[in-house]
Amino acid sequence: MELRYLRYFVAVAEELHFSRAAARLGISQPPLSQQIRALETELDTRLLTRTNRRVELTAAGLLFLEEAREILARTERASRLVSRLGRGETGQLRIGFTTSVPLTSLLPRTLMHYRQRYPDVDLRMHELNSRRQIKPLLEGDLDIGIMRPATLPEGLDAFTLIREPLIAVVNDQGPLGGSAAPLTLDELALHPFVYFSPAAGTGLLDQFNALFAKRGLTPRLVQEVGGPNTIISLVAGGLGVSILPASFRHIRIDNVRYRPISDDDAVSEVWLTHLRHQQTPQTRHFVDLVRHAEAT
Repeated sequence: MELRYLRYFVAVAEELHFSRAAARLGISQPPLSQQIRALETELDTRLLTRTNRRVELTAAGLLFLEEAREILARTERASRLVSRLGRGETGQLRIGFTTSVPLTSLLPRTLMHYRQRYPDVDLRMHELNSRRQIKPLLEGDLDIGIMRPATLPEGLDAFTLIREPLIAVVNDQGPLGGSAAPLTLDELALHPFVYFSPAAGTGLLDQFNALFAKRGLTPRLVQEVGGPNTIISLVAGGLGVSILPASFRHIRIDNVRYRPISDDDAVSEVWLTHLRHQQTPQTRHFVDLVRHAEAT
C-alpha cells in the first residue's frame, strides 16, 4: 500500500467532500476518486459512503482514519529524524583527547560552540594518549582525535590546532629554581630527568628524544612514568627536571617552578585527527567549526 493512498484518504475523510479534498491535495477530483476506489478494492472494504449530497465514513473508515493518521505521523517523524541525522544535527560524535588538551582553552571553547550549534548530538569524550587514539580512529570507534604529534597511518589526516612553547619544570628549591629566566635545552640536559615511559604512548616522548638528539645530547632519565601529573609531582619531590607543554603551567604544585625555554624549536603542537574518507556529518561539522575558528 502506497503512502499517497493514505494521504488521499485522510484528506477526503477530514473534508467529507471530494472537491475540497482534491483542492487541498492539489490534484483534480477524478483521479482522487479513482485512488479512493483503488484503496477500497485493495482493502476489500468500503471506507466511505457516497451520495449526491454527502460523503460519510463507514465504521471501517473511521477505524482506518485513525490508523492512517498514526502511520502518516510516524512516517513524517521518521523522515524528519533521518534527515536531521543525515545533516549531522543528531546522532553521536566520539572524541578522543590527550590529558593536556583540557588545560588549554581550545577544547572547552570548541565543545561549547559545537554544543550550542548542535545540541541534539550526543558528545562522547574519551581521554586517551596520542598513540592509543590511532586504532579506534581507524576502526571507527572514534570520530575525532585531539592529540600531540604522532606517526599516523595512511588512512588518517591531521591538521594543527595549536602550537605552544615547551617549558622547563624544575624544583623550586633545586639548582634551577632560583630564577625565572629562560633556560636552554643544553642547560637542562646537565640535570637528571623525569619523563614519560615508552609505554605511556605519548607523542611528547618522540619529540623529547628528537630535540635532544638534534643537539647530540642524551639526557639522563632517572624516572620514567605514565602521566604528566606524576612527572610534576616527582619534580616537586626533587627527583629531577622535565619539560612539558606550556599549558601545564595551570597545574600548581608546591616546590615546582615553570621556566621558559629559549630554544626556537622547543614547541609542541596539538593536532586534530580524523579518517581521511568516510567522515560522518557530525565529524565534518566539528572540523568545519574548528577551521572557522582558526580563520577568525
